[in-house]
Amino acid sequence: MKKIYLLLMLMTWPILFCYGDIKSAPLTTNADAVKLYNYLNEQYGKKTISAVMAEWNWNHNVADQIYKDVGKYPAMNCYDFIHIFVPKGNGWIDYTDITPVKEWADAGGIVSLMWHFNVPTSETATITASGGGVTFEPSKTTFKASNALIEGTWENKWFYQEMEKVADVILQLQVQGIAALWRPFHEAAGNATAKQQANWTKAWFWWGYDGADVYKKLWVAMYDYFKQKGVTNLIWVWTTQNYNGNSTGYNQDTDWYPGDEYVDIIARDLYGSTTAQNLQEFTEIQTTYPTKMVVLGECGKSGNTAFANIPDIWESGAKWGWFMGWCGDNLPSSEWWQAALNSEYVITRDEVNMQSSGISSVKTPCHTNDTRYNLSGQEVGHSYRGVVIQNGKKFISL
Repeated sequence: MKKIYLLLMLMTWPILFCYGDIKSAPLTTNADAVKLYNYLNEQYGKKTISAVMAEWNWNHNVADQIYKDVGKYPAMNCYDFIHIFVPKGNGWIDYTDITPVKEWADAGGIVSLMWHFNVPTSETATITASGGGVTFEPSKTTFKASNALIEGTWENKWFYQEMEKVADVILQLQVQGIAALWRPFHEAAGNATAKQQANWTKAWFWWGYDGADVYKKLWVAMYDYFKQKGVTNLIWVWTTQNYNGNSTGYNQDTDWYPGDEYVDIIARDLYGSTTAQNLQEFTEIQTTYPTKMVVLGECGKSGNTAFANIPDIWESGAKWGWFMGWCGDNLPSSEWWQAALNSEYVITRDEVNMQSSGISSVKTPCHTNDTRYNLSGQEVGHSYRGVVIQNGKKFISL
Protein backbone atom coordinates (compact mmCIF):
# COMPACT_ATOMS: atom_id res chain seq x y z
CA MET A 1 0.00 0.00 0.00
CA LYS A 2 2.85 2.36 0.84
CA LYS A 3 4.44 1.79 -2.56
CA ILE A 4 1.12 2.54 -4.33
CA TYR A 5 0.78 5.78 -2.35
CA LEU A 6 4.31 6.84 -3.30
CA LEU A 7 3.64 6.08 -6.96
CA LEU A 8 0.48 8.20 -6.90
CA MET A 9 2.43 11.06 -5.31
CA LEU A 10 5.14 10.72 -7.91
CA MET A 11 2.62 11.06 -10.74
CA THR A 12 1.47 14.45 -9.38
CA TRP A 13 4.95 16.02 -9.11
CA PRO A 14 6.36 17.99 -12.04
CA ILE A 15 9.35 16.75 -13.95
CA LEU A 16 12.52 18.69 -13.21
CA PHE A 17 14.38 19.65 -16.34
CA CYS A 18 18.10 20.10 -16.68
CA TYR A 19 18.41 23.64 -17.99
CA GLY A 20 22.17 23.24 -18.27
CA ASP A 21 21.53 21.32 -21.51
CA ILE A 22 20.22 24.45 -23.26
CA LYS A 23 22.45 25.53 -26.12
CA SER A 24 24.79 28.25 -24.82
CA ALA A 25 24.95 30.37 -27.99
CA PRO A 26 22.57 31.43 -30.78
CA LEU A 27 23.00 30.71 -34.47
CA THR A 28 24.33 34.21 -35.12
CA THR A 29 27.53 35.81 -33.85
CA ASN A 30 26.09 39.35 -33.95
CA ALA A 31 27.10 40.92 -30.62
CA ASP A 32 23.68 42.46 -29.89
CA ALA A 33 21.87 39.22 -30.67
CA VAL A 34 24.32 37.19 -28.59
CA LYS A 35 23.74 39.55 -25.66
CA LEU A 36 19.97 39.11 -26.01
CA TYR A 37 20.24 35.32 -26.26
CA ASN A 38 22.57 35.17 -23.25
CA TYR A 39 20.12 37.22 -21.21
CA LEU A 40 17.24 34.91 -22.11
CA ASN A 41 19.35 31.86 -21.31
CA GLU A 42 20.49 33.38 -18.04
CA GLN A 43 16.88 33.84 -16.92
CA TYR A 44 15.62 30.52 -18.27
CA GLY A 45 14.25 28.33 -15.50
CA LYS A 46 14.69 31.15 -12.97
CA LYS A 47 12.13 33.72 -14.12
CA THR A 48 9.79 34.23 -17.06
CA ILE A 49 9.81 37.30 -19.29
CA SER A 50 6.54 39.16 -19.86
CA ALA A 51 5.53 40.17 -23.39
CA VAL A 52 2.59 41.55 -25.33
CA MET A 53 1.46 41.72 -28.95
CA ALA A 54 1.25 45.13 -30.64
CA GLU A 55 -2.28 44.76 -32.07
CA TRP A 56 -0.91 43.31 -35.33
CA ASN A 57 0.69 46.67 -36.03
CA TRP A 58 3.75 48.91 -35.81
CA ASN A 59 3.29 50.46 -32.36
CA HIS A 60 3.32 49.79 -28.63
CA ASN A 61 -0.23 50.96 -27.86
CA VAL A 62 -1.32 47.80 -26.05
CA ALA A 63 1.78 47.89 -23.85
CA ASP A 64 1.06 51.55 -23.08
CA GLN A 65 -2.48 50.66 -21.98
CA ILE A 66 -1.20 47.86 -19.75
CA TYR A 67 1.15 50.36 -18.13
CA LYS A 68 -1.78 52.70 -17.46
CA ASP A 69 -3.77 49.86 -15.91
CA VAL A 70 -1.04 48.12 -13.94
CA GLY A 71 1.79 50.62 -13.52
CA LYS A 72 4.32 48.34 -15.21
CA TYR A 73 5.28 47.56 -18.79
CA PRO A 74 5.72 44.03 -20.12
CA ALA A 75 9.41 43.43 -20.82
CA MET A 76 8.88 42.58 -24.49
CA ASN A 77 6.78 44.09 -27.27
CA CYS A 78 6.07 42.11 -30.43
CA TYR A 79 5.62 43.86 -33.79
CA ASP A 80 4.01 42.20 -36.81
CA PHE A 81 4.94 42.77 -40.47
CA ILE A 82 1.38 41.82 -41.41
CA HIS A 83 0.87 45.06 -43.39
CA ILE A 84 4.28 45.21 -45.10
CA PHE A 85 2.56 44.59 -48.46
CA VAL A 86 0.56 47.85 -48.32
CA PRO A 87 1.72 50.24 -51.09
CA LYS A 88 3.87 53.21 -50.08
CA GLY A 89 2.08 56.48 -49.46
CA ASN A 90 -0.92 54.70 -47.93
CA GLY A 91 -1.18 57.34 -45.20
CA TRP A 92 -1.54 55.00 -42.24
CA ILE A 93 1.49 52.73 -41.82
CA ASP A 94 5.17 53.04 -42.70
CA TYR A 95 7.48 50.23 -41.64
CA THR A 96 10.52 52.14 -42.83
CA ASP A 97 9.96 54.50 -39.89
CA ILE A 98 11.42 52.41 -37.08
CA THR A 99 10.60 55.00 -34.40
CA PRO A 100 8.04 52.78 -32.57
CA VAL A 101 10.59 49.98 -32.26
CA LYS A 102 13.47 52.24 -31.33
CA GLU A 103 11.36 53.92 -28.64
CA TRP A 104 10.74 50.54 -27.06
CA ALA A 105 14.37 49.43 -27.26
CA ASP A 106 15.65 52.77 -25.96
CA ALA A 107 13.35 52.39 -22.94
CA GLY A 108 15.07 49.10 -22.12
CA GLY A 109 12.49 46.78 -23.68
CA ILE A 110 13.09 43.58 -25.60
CA VAL A 111 12.00 43.59 -29.24
CA SER A 112 10.16 40.69 -30.83
CA LEU A 113 9.10 40.47 -34.48
CA MET A 114 6.72 38.15 -36.29
CA TRP A 115 5.04 38.04 -39.67
CA HIS A 116 1.56 37.10 -40.75
CA PHE A 117 2.88 36.78 -44.30
CA ASN A 118 0.05 37.91 -46.60
CA VAL A 119 -0.07 36.90 -50.25
CA PRO A 120 -2.36 38.07 -53.10
CA THR A 121 -5.68 36.29 -53.41
CA SER A 122 -4.70 35.61 -57.02
CA GLU A 123 -2.00 36.54 -59.53
CA THR A 124 -4.15 39.42 -60.84
CA ALA A 125 -5.46 40.67 -57.47
CA THR A 126 -5.33 44.43 -56.85
CA ILE A 127 -3.45 45.31 -53.67
CA THR A 128 -5.16 48.33 -52.15
CA ALA A 129 -3.84 51.09 -49.91
CA SER A 130 -6.32 50.04 -47.23
CA GLY A 131 -4.89 46.52 -47.13
CA GLY A 132 -7.22 44.65 -49.46
CA GLY A 133 -6.46 41.97 -52.05
CA VAL A 134 -4.41 39.69 -49.81
CA THR A 135 -4.80 36.84 -47.36
CA PHE A 136 -2.79 34.26 -45.42
CA GLU A 137 -5.57 31.65 -45.56
CA PRO A 138 -4.95 28.94 -48.18
CA SER A 139 -8.65 28.59 -48.99
CA LYS A 140 -8.81 32.23 -50.10
CA THR A 141 -5.85 32.33 -52.50
CA THR A 142 -4.47 30.60 -55.57
CA PHE A 143 -0.95 31.20 -54.22
CA LYS A 144 0.90 27.89 -53.91
CA ALA A 145 3.64 27.59 -51.34
CA SER A 146 5.58 25.10 -53.47
CA ASN A 147 5.64 27.59 -56.37
CA ALA A 148 7.20 30.23 -54.12
CA LEU A 149 10.39 28.17 -54.36
CA ILE A 150 10.35 27.99 -58.17
CA GLU A 151 12.08 30.82 -59.99
CA GLY A 152 9.95 32.49 -62.66
CA THR A 153 6.58 31.98 -60.94
CA TRP A 154 4.49 34.89 -59.69
CA GLU A 155 4.53 33.29 -56.24
CA ASN A 156 8.35 33.28 -56.22
CA LYS A 157 8.44 36.96 -57.23
CA TRP A 158 6.05 37.92 -54.41
CA PHE A 159 7.86 35.74 -51.87
CA TYR A 160 11.20 37.42 -52.45
CA GLN A 161 9.99 40.98 -52.96
CA GLU A 162 8.14 40.88 -49.64
CA MET A 163 11.10 39.31 -47.84
CA GLU A 164 13.28 42.09 -49.22
CA LYS A 165 10.98 44.72 -47.69
CA VAL A 166 11.11 43.01 -44.31
CA ALA A 167 14.87 42.47 -44.45
CA ASP A 168 15.45 46.13 -45.24
CA VAL A 169 13.53 47.19 -42.12
CA ILE A 170 15.36 44.67 -39.95
CA LEU A 171 18.66 45.98 -41.30
CA GLN A 172 17.66 49.44 -40.09
CA LEU A 173 17.22 47.99 -36.62
CA GLN A 174 20.56 46.23 -36.93
CA VAL A 175 22.31 49.52 -37.67
CA GLN A 176 20.77 50.94 -34.50
CA GLY A 177 22.13 48.04 -32.45
CA ILE A 178 18.69 46.49 -31.92
CA ALA A 179 18.55 42.70 -31.84
CA ALA A 180 15.18 40.97 -32.08
CA LEU A 181 13.43 37.68 -31.59
CA TRP A 182 12.12 36.56 -34.98
CA ARG A 183 9.11 34.22 -35.20
CA PRO A 184 8.05 33.71 -38.82
CA PHE A 185 5.87 31.01 -40.41
CA HIS A 186 4.19 30.15 -37.09
CA GLU A 187 1.74 27.30 -36.40
CA ALA A 188 2.67 25.71 -39.72
CA ALA A 189 1.20 22.23 -39.26
CA GLY A 190 -2.22 23.47 -38.22
CA ASN A 191 -4.39 20.35 -38.03
CA ALA A 192 -2.33 18.39 -40.55
CA THR A 193 -0.89 15.97 -37.98
CA ALA A 194 -4.28 14.50 -37.03
CA LYS A 195 -4.10 10.71 -36.82
CA GLN A 196 -7.50 10.40 -38.47
CA GLN A 197 -7.37 12.50 -41.63
CA ALA A 198 -10.44 14.37 -42.88
CA ASN A 199 -11.22 17.39 -45.07
CA TRP A 200 -10.53 19.73 -42.13
CA THR A 201 -7.17 18.24 -41.11
CA LYS A 202 -5.12 20.80 -43.01
CA ALA A 203 -2.75 23.64 -42.27
CA TRP A 204 -4.57 26.92 -41.64
CA PHE A 205 -1.81 29.15 -43.10
CA TRP A 206 -0.60 29.02 -46.71
CA TRP A 207 3.01 28.38 -45.65
CA GLY A 208 2.03 24.97 -44.25
CA TYR A 209 -0.61 23.97 -46.78
CA ASP A 210 1.72 22.11 -49.16
CA GLY A 211 3.14 19.92 -46.43
CA ALA A 212 6.13 19.62 -44.12
CA ASP A 213 8.87 19.33 -46.75
CA VAL A 214 7.79 22.46 -48.63
CA TYR A 215 7.36 24.30 -45.35
CA LYS A 216 10.89 23.51 -44.20
CA LYS A 217 12.26 24.66 -47.57
CA LEU A 218 10.42 27.97 -47.16
CA TRP A 219 11.99 28.44 -43.74
CA VAL A 220 15.47 27.66 -45.03
CA ALA A 221 14.93 29.92 -48.06
CA MET A 222 14.09 32.82 -45.74
CA TYR A 223 17.01 32.04 -43.44
CA ASP A 224 19.44 31.92 -46.35
CA TYR A 225 18.01 35.05 -48.00
CA PHE A 226 18.26 37.10 -44.80
CA LYS A 227 21.82 35.89 -44.35
CA GLN A 228 22.59 36.89 -47.93
CA LYS A 229 21.14 40.35 -47.24
CA GLY A 230 23.44 40.74 -44.24
CA VAL A 231 20.80 40.31 -41.53
CA THR A 232 22.53 38.98 -38.42
CA ASN A 233 20.59 40.53 -35.51
CA LEU A 234 17.86 37.89 -35.19
CA ILE A 235 17.17 35.05 -32.79
CA TRP A 236 15.09 32.52 -34.77
CA VAL A 237 11.98 31.18 -33.02
CA TRP A 238 9.99 28.22 -34.40
CA THR A 239 6.42 27.49 -33.28
CA THR A 240 5.39 23.89 -32.71
CA GLN A 241 1.82 22.57 -32.66
CA ASN A 242 2.91 19.91 -30.13
CA TYR A 243 0.23 17.25 -30.73
CA ASN A 244 -2.33 20.11 -30.84
CA GLY A 245 -2.60 19.48 -27.11
CA ASN A 246 -3.89 15.95 -27.67
CA SER A 247 -1.36 13.18 -28.25
CA THR A 248 -4.19 10.67 -28.61
CA GLY A 249 -5.63 12.41 -31.65
CA TYR A 250 -2.52 14.02 -33.14
CA ASN A 251 1.06 13.09 -33.96
CA GLN A 252 3.93 15.31 -32.89
CA ASP A 253 4.94 17.78 -35.62
CA THR A 254 8.67 17.06 -35.51
CA ASP A 255 8.57 16.42 -39.27
CA TRP A 256 7.89 20.14 -39.65
CA TYR A 257 10.89 21.23 -37.58
CA PRO A 258 13.41 23.08 -39.81
CA GLY A 259 16.39 21.74 -37.82
CA ASP A 260 18.75 22.85 -35.07
CA GLU A 261 20.92 24.65 -37.59
CA TYR A 262 18.01 27.01 -38.40
CA VAL A 263 16.23 27.41 -35.05
CA ASP A 264 17.28 28.95 -31.74
CA ILE A 265 14.13 28.73 -29.61
CA ILE A 266 10.89 26.69 -29.62
CA ALA A 267 7.52 28.41 -29.10
CA ARG A 268 3.96 27.21 -28.52
CA ASP A 269 0.73 29.20 -28.92
CA LEU A 270 -2.03 28.47 -26.39
CA TYR A 271 -5.40 30.06 -25.70
CA GLY A 272 -7.81 29.45 -22.84
CA SER A 273 -5.48 26.83 -21.39
CA THR A 274 -5.47 25.69 -17.78
CA THR A 275 -2.45 25.41 -15.51
CA ALA A 276 -2.43 21.64 -16.00
CA GLN A 277 -2.54 22.00 -19.78
CA ASN A 278 0.38 24.42 -19.65
CA LEU A 279 2.42 21.95 -17.62
CA GLN A 280 1.60 19.13 -20.03
CA GLU A 281 2.53 21.22 -23.07
CA PHE A 282 5.73 22.57 -21.55
CA THR A 283 6.83 19.12 -20.40
CA GLU A 284 6.20 17.53 -23.79
CA ILE A 285 7.98 20.28 -25.73
CA GLN A 286 11.01 20.53 -23.44
CA THR A 287 11.36 16.75 -23.56
CA THR A 288 11.19 16.79 -27.37
CA TYR A 289 13.70 19.66 -27.67
CA PRO A 290 15.97 19.36 -24.61
CA THR A 291 18.65 21.75 -25.91
CA LYS A 292 16.23 24.61 -26.71
CA MET A 293 14.55 27.24 -24.59
CA VAL A 294 10.78 26.78 -24.73
CA VAL A 295 8.43 29.78 -24.68
CA LEU A 296 4.77 30.79 -24.96
CA GLY A 297 4.77 32.48 -28.35
CA GLU A 298 1.15 33.54 -27.84
CA CYS A 299 -1.38 33.20 -25.05
CA GLY A 300 -4.69 34.71 -24.07
CA LYS A 301 -8.42 34.25 -23.71
CA SER A 302 -10.37 31.89 -25.93
CA GLY A 303 -13.88 33.31 -26.14
CA ASN A 304 -15.06 33.54 -22.54
CA THR A 305 -12.43 31.10 -21.31
CA ALA A 306 -9.59 32.83 -19.51
CA PHE A 307 -5.95 31.76 -19.71
CA ALA A 308 -4.49 30.44 -16.46
CA ASN A 309 -2.64 32.90 -14.23
CA ILE A 310 1.09 33.07 -14.88
CA PRO A 311 2.17 32.63 -11.22
CA ASP A 312 0.11 29.43 -11.00
CA ILE A 313 1.57 28.16 -14.26
CA TRP A 314 5.12 28.84 -13.07
CA GLU A 315 4.60 27.19 -9.69
CA SER A 316 3.22 24.10 -11.43
CA GLY A 317 6.59 23.59 -13.12
CA ALA A 318 5.76 25.03 -16.57
CA LYS A 319 8.70 27.42 -16.69
CA TRP A 320 8.15 29.06 -20.06
CA GLY A 321 11.05 31.35 -21.04
CA TRP A 322 8.55 34.06 -21.85
CA PHE A 323 4.81 34.46 -22.31
CA MET A 324 3.25 36.81 -24.84
CA GLY A 325 -0.30 37.96 -24.25
CA TRP A 326 -2.16 38.38 -27.53
CA CYS A 327 -4.13 41.52 -28.34
CA GLY A 328 -7.71 42.33 -29.35
CA ASP A 329 -10.43 39.96 -28.18
CA ASN A 330 -7.80 37.51 -26.89
CA LEU A 331 -6.06 40.06 -24.65
CA PRO A 332 -6.05 38.86 -21.03
CA SER A 333 -7.84 41.02 -18.47
CA SER A 334 -6.28 43.83 -16.46
CA GLU A 335 -6.54 41.60 -13.39
CA TRP A 336 -4.58 38.90 -15.19
CA TRP A 337 -1.84 41.37 -16.11
CA GLN A 338 -1.86 42.72 -12.55
CA ALA A 339 -1.17 39.24 -11.16
CA ALA A 340 1.45 38.51 -13.83
CA LEU A 341 3.47 41.72 -13.75
CA ASN A 342 3.53 41.90 -9.96
CA SER A 343 4.67 38.30 -9.59
CA GLU A 344 8.12 37.56 -8.21
CA TYR A 345 8.56 35.09 -11.08
CA VAL A 346 7.97 37.62 -13.85
CA ILE A 347 10.39 40.11 -15.43
CA THR A 348 8.93 43.48 -16.45
CA ARG A 349 10.53 46.11 -18.68
CA ASP A 350 12.02 48.07 -15.78
CA GLU A 351 13.77 44.90 -14.60
CA VAL A 352 15.44 43.98 -17.90
CA ASN A 353 19.21 44.20 -17.51
CA MET A 354 21.09 43.11 -20.60
CA GLN A 355 24.37 44.24 -19.06
CA SER A 356 24.11 41.39 -16.58
CA SER A 357 24.39 38.77 -19.31
CA GLY A 358 27.75 37.35 -20.22
CA ILE A 359 29.98 34.87 -18.49
CA SER A 360 27.39 34.42 -15.71
CA SER A 361 24.94 33.07 -18.26
CA VAL A 362 27.07 29.97 -18.84
CA LYS A 363 25.35 27.06 -17.12
CA THR A 364 26.91 23.95 -15.72
CA PRO A 365 26.15 21.03 -18.04
CA CYS A 366 23.81 18.39 -16.65
CA HIS A 367 25.04 15.06 -15.41
CA THR A 368 24.52 12.29 -17.92
CA ASN A 369 25.80 9.51 -15.71
CA ASP A 370 24.56 7.71 -12.61
CA THR A 371 24.50 10.79 -10.33
CA ARG A 372 21.23 11.07 -8.39
CA TYR A 373 19.48 14.03 -6.76
CA ASN A 374 16.64 14.35 -4.27
CA LEU A 375 13.70 16.72 -4.87
CA SER A 376 15.65 19.55 -3.24
CA GLY A 377 18.34 19.26 -5.89
CA GLN A 378 20.92 17.80 -3.49
CA GLU A 379 23.19 15.04 -4.74
CA VAL A 380 22.48 11.74 -3.01
CA GLY A 381 24.06 8.31 -3.05
CA HIS A 382 22.59 5.11 -4.42
CA SER A 383 21.69 4.02 -0.89
CA TYR A 384 19.24 6.96 -0.62
CA ARG A 385 15.61 5.85 -0.32
CA GLY A 386 12.77 7.93 -1.75
CA VAL A 387 12.04 9.92 -4.88
CA VAL A 388 15.18 10.72 -6.89
CA ILE A 389 16.04 12.33 -10.22
CA GLN A 390 18.65 10.79 -12.47
CA ASN A 391 19.40 12.05 -16.00
CA GLY A 392 16.27 14.22 -15.84
CA LYS A 393 13.92 11.35 -14.89
CA LYS A 394 12.10 10.78 -11.60
CA PHE A 395 11.70 7.42 -9.93
CA ILE A 396 11.42 5.92 -6.46
CA SER A 397 14.52 4.30 -5.00
CA LEU A 398 13.40 1.64 -2.53
